[in-house]
Amino acid sequence: MAGTLDSTLRLDVIIIGAGISGLATAIETALSGHNVTVFETAEGLHEIGAGIQITPNSSRILQRWGLSNDLWASAAEPTSLTVRRYSGEVLAVEEDWKEKIRAKYGAPFIEFHRIDFQTALYARAIELGVQFRFGVRINSVNFETGEIASQSGAKIRGDLVVAADGLWSLCRAQFLPKDFEGVPRPTGDLAYRLVLKLDRIQDPELREWVSNPKCNIWMGPKSHVVGYSLRGGTEFNLVLIAPDDLPSGVSRQAGSVEEMKALFRNWDPILNKFLALVSSVKKWKLMHRKEMRRWIHESPNGYFAFVGDSCHPMLPYLGQGANSAIEDGAVLGRLLGHIQSKEQIGKALRMYEQLRKPRGDAIVKETFGQVTIPINPLGTIAPRTIYAPFPIRWCCPQVQPWLYGYDACVEVDKALFTIRGQ
Repeated sequence: MAGTLDSTLRLDVIIIGAGISGLATAIETALSGHNVTVFETAEGLHEIGAGIQITPNSSRILQRWGLSNDLWASAAEPTSLTVRRYSGEVLAVEEDWKEKIRAKYGAPFIEFHRIDFQTALYARAIELGVQFRFGVRINSVNFETGEIASQSGAKIRGDLVVAADGLWSLCRAQFLPKDFEGVPRPTGDLAYRLVLKLDRIQDPELREWVSNPKCNIWMGPKSHVVGYSLRGGTEFNLVLIAPDDLPSGVSRQAGSVEEMKALFRNWDPILNKFLALVSSVKKWKLMHRKEMRRWIHESPNGYFAFVGDSCHPMLPYLGQGANSAIEDGAVLGRLLGHIQSKEQIGKALRMYEQLRKPRGDAIVKETFGQVTIPINPLGTIAPRTIYAPFPIRWCCPQVQPWLYGYDACVEVDKALFTIRGQ
């Protein structure tokens, strides 16, 4: 693999799925000079109307991608991060969060509306010449030939096929031995997700919480809540984690507002004032999967790779699902920019797996560590100064640098330099 991004080689890369991992892979692969076609079952972009937290490990990638000014203008950048006991008392606080994060990592911790974010990624991919085929359901993947078949019977081949089809990945189901794993497994938790608009909030205290972006985390018995601003402080996003009571086989459905309020009625009065404004809510079963043994497949006639939730679905407790998916796309696409022949695709994929799988699997494990926060008999974590190991991993002096300090481009370039030096 040569050390240049201006190779004349143009691969035909097929990506299955137009979610965040698919769009990220499409952008970086197109920037590396290859032809990219994305196949998506839905008739268009299909992100839900909720918030997304972009941490420095991926915001530094987004800055390099040249996304629209409108997207950056829509960001909310929290000025502090506060961890509260469920009843409202402050357990730990990081003031000047915005400035500290930028100073430590050279990139921001920002919050977007998911629809704005996915739309901006899609627009950038279009600018780079990525082709999209919406409303096309892929029924089968031939891992030996690199050929995919749609529900209509059409067959498409690419030099490389990338599975970016999420938690319920068809590609994963066909790739793994039948005795290895079935469907995703429930964690025992569910998430209520909701967004409140500032123009519908009259209470001055609540308006200040929304218009002056901060990140707040409430910890309680068997539950926790994360709240943060969106769209420049004009909307407020809440994610409430509670024990799962959805029926078996149901992954999401409309929730009962009254039931949600009852679950959190003894929590912080501020939180309950927000919940009093809610008119409807959806709840989502939180699911996970076993670790995959391999993220790539090579054969004489076909190459295949997994990215994002298709190979390492992450629970929301660390806010790293989308960020890790962006890392995957950046690493894979950048590696493809260094190959000089189709015979080197396999080498690029092996390097992708070596760079990404250990980190992706480790973050998955760390999310479960965030769930098991020490609880005292009253059902609350005890106040403590922030020092390692701190139970809230977002501000733990050990975990935070490992998560946020990662630079996908640097990791690729270091790996390539090592190979060239051998």
